[in-house]
Amino acid sequence: MSIAILTSGGDCAGMNPGIKHFVDHCFNHNIQPYIIFDGLEGLIDGDIKAATHNDVAGIMHEGGTMLRSSRSKRFFEYEYRKIAFENLQKHGVDKLVILGGDGSFRALNQFYKDFGVPFVGIPSTIDNDIFGTDYCLGVDTALNIIRGATDAIRDTSASFRRGCVIETMGRDCGYLALVSAITCGAEVCVIPELETDLDSLAKKLKNQITLGRKYIVTVVAEGTKKTQELVEWLEHEVGIETRATILGHIQRGGNPTVYDRLMAVEFVTYAVDKLINENSNEGLVIVYAEGKFEFVTIDYVNSNKYAIKQNLLDMAEDMTK
Repeated sequence: MSIAILTSGGDCAGMNPGIKHFVDHCFNHNIQPYIIFDGLEGLIDGDIKAATHNDVAGIMHEGGTMLRSSRSKRFFEYEYRKIAFENLQKHGVDKLVILGGDGSFRALNQFYKDFGVPFVGIPSTIDNDIFGTDYCLGVDTALNIIRGATDAIRDTSASFRRGCVIETMGRDCGYLALVSAITCGAEVCVIPELETDLDSLAKKLKNQITLGRKYIVTVVAEGTKKTQELVEWLEHEVGIETRATILGHIQRGGNPTVYDRLMAVEFVTYAVDKLINENSNEGLVIVYAEGKFEFVTIDYVNSNKYAIKQNLLDMAEDMTK
C-alpha cells in the first residue's frame, strides 16, 4: 500500500502542518508516503515524488502549501483523469489524501468512480463553508489575521475620528466577517446571511457620535459586494469620514496558529488511519462536528448548503439594526 497527499484549490494556513504529519505518520506505519505537487494539475503532469522526512522538515510553522496548488479545468475531462490514474500506477500509489474544498472533493469523487482510487478529503478552506463540518483547516489563522488587522485599523481610525470599513474574504459565506465582527467589537456587521437595517443603524451611530464616539468599525463580507456602498453610507448618512480596507489574500497566508496545527495533525491522523486500518474502498470526507471527528460521504457533503449556527447570527443583532 502507498498513499499520496495533494493540496487543491485555495491554499490556507494549516496545510503545511498537515503535509508534514502525513509523511511522518505514514513512515511510523512503515508505509511509503508520496507527495503530489501542483494539485490536480500535478496529478495529470505526473509531478509525483516518494517523500522523505527531509522533504517536510521545518515546514510546521509555514503558511500556504509547500506542495503548491492549482485549479484544474483539465481534470474535468476523462482523458486527463486517465493520464492521472496512469501516473499513480507508475508509482504504485493506490490511495489519496487531499486537502481542499468541496470542489476538490467532487473532482476526486469522479476520479474514484472512474478508476476506483479511494481517498479521504480534509476540509481546508478559510471560507468555512463546507456542509457537514463545523470547522475547516485554516479558519483560525485567518480569523487571527483579520483580528490583528482590525485592531490596528481601529487604532488609526480612533486617532482621526474616522469610520473604517473592513472587507473580509469568504466567498458567499459570512462566517469570517461575522466572527471577526463579534470578537473585534465592531459596530456594524454586514454579511449575506443577515438583513441589515442601515436607517436604524445610522440613527443609533449618529447619536453615539454626539455622545462622544470617536470611530466606527464596520466589517463586511466580500459576498455582499457592499464595501463601497457602506463607505458612502457612513460618510453621507452617519456623517463620519471613512476609509475602506480590503484585506484580500493576506487572510490566506501567515504562520499557522496552534489550533490550526493541532487540527491539521488530528485530521491527517484520522484520514491516514482510515485508509490503512479499515481498508477504505470509497471516497470519504473527514469532518469535525459537535466536538468530534467522523467520516461522511461526498454525497452527504453535497446534499446541503453550509449554514452558520443561529447562536452566532443572534450575537450580531446589535450590529445589523
